[in-house]
Amino acid sequence: MDLAALHELARKGADYSYSPYSHFRVGAALLCDDGTVFLGTNVENRSFGLTICAERSAIVAAASAGKRSFTALAISTPDSASPVGPCGACRQVISEFMEPDAPVRFGGSDGSLVDATVGSLVPFDSLHELASRLGEADR
Repeated sequence: MDLAALHELARKGADYSYSPYSHFRVGAALLCDDGTVFLGTNVENRSFGLTICAERSAIVAAASAGKRSFTALAISTPDSASPVGPCGACRQVISEFMEPDAPVRFGGSDGSLVDATVGSLVPFDSLHELASRLGEADR
């Protein structure tokens, strides 16, 4: 599946948003290595710290179904003209489950898109840096 199709699915995921406080819908589509796609949406709570973002929603849904290998992520923010990237908490969770070279696309309602990688979103990712250093020590 290409990023354009994945981003369209993310847009559909935003339709399921529960955002009565911010009125800011977000959808995410997560592509697994076997071709399965999981959608996520933001789910707000009046105690804002309990809100879950679309990106984490998709990852949690996939992990709950036993999936652990993800190859691409798309995020849609239809209530913002310009693209909005993942928040810091989402970046951390994304980097836990995806390789640094995995593509991430996010876009707003005006059609503009940002194509990035997990590594560019989390440039100093200690998890992957440590793993590569440990791997080098084993050689």
